Amino acid sequence: MSLLQVLVNGVALAAIYAMVALGFVIVFKSTQVLNFAQPALLLLGAYWVVYFATVWNFPFYIAIAIAVVLSALTGVVVERTALRPMVGKPVFAVAIMTIGINTVLTIFALDLIGVNILGMGDPWGLQTLQMGPVSIGHRQLAAIATAAILVVLLLAFFRYTRFGLAMRASAFDQEVALTAGVSVAAVFAVSWALAAVLAMFGGLFIGTGFGLDRTAGVVALKALPVVVVGGLDSIAGALVGALIVAVAETMTAFYQPQYAEFLGRNFSQVVPYLVMFLVLLVKPHGLFGTEEVERV
Repeated sequence: MSLLQVLVNGVALAAIYAMVALGFVIVFKSTQVLNFAQPALLLLGAYWVVYFATVWNFPFYIAIAIAVVLSALTGVVVERTALRPMVGKPVFAVAIMTIGINTVLTIFALDLIGVNILGMGDPWGLQTLQMGPVSIGHRQLAAIATAAILVVLLLAFFRYTRFGLAMRASAFDQEVALTAGVSVAAVFAVSWALAAVLAMFGGLFIGTGFGLDRTAGVVALKALPVVVVGGLDSIAGALVGALIVAVAETMTAFYQPQYAEFLGRNFSQVVPYLVMFLVLLVKPHGLFGTEEVERV
């Protein structure tokens, strides 16, 4: 495998990390709360695609559309039932609440998935496109293209739509946004819906090719170092952080067994967290995160 091949694999993995990480960023920007329920939303969203594509035998893209709607509804229901009553409570308590939500939804999703690997019914399978010395999986190309489209749509939504501007105002200062007539409650609900949909797309591309199993939620946990590296409140940071973490992980997976075998197998799985620790030492707010200024 060439260095170019490793980099291509890293970019494809970065696309998946970016989709999940953007969900963390959107919720944090809107509510100032770190969404620890993202792994469960990923598992549940990916299962909806499996269910409608393979059990109901709907066309794959119809199954995705249904999964988008169900994921958005799940995000809204979670926000309305569990997090809305926590408004005004300490951020630490709300973050703990998201951990509880993650536990409940994960148990529910794992019961649905079962112990077997579930085929996604995707049209890409393990087909590859050969470009000189580089082999690119169709599912990798689809993941990169989907991530790019979602980022463009999100940026256009935040820049050109009235509600997107309201979300930006709320992220800047919730009290000022309230006085300007912005419905902060609606902003919270939409941010959770967007996070759930983005997590669904992340789970979708984790499962394509090899199938969906109970370990898929681990990828969402790797997206946490991504947002810490990039900055919790930065969309651009999430993209750069995803690229840094994913390329570091894929390069380690390829070179470490050759040059540092003593580190053991699967050492690459801890690389995202090592990268996070290194960045935190020099940039506690991440590469693109906003530094808090306290007036004395």
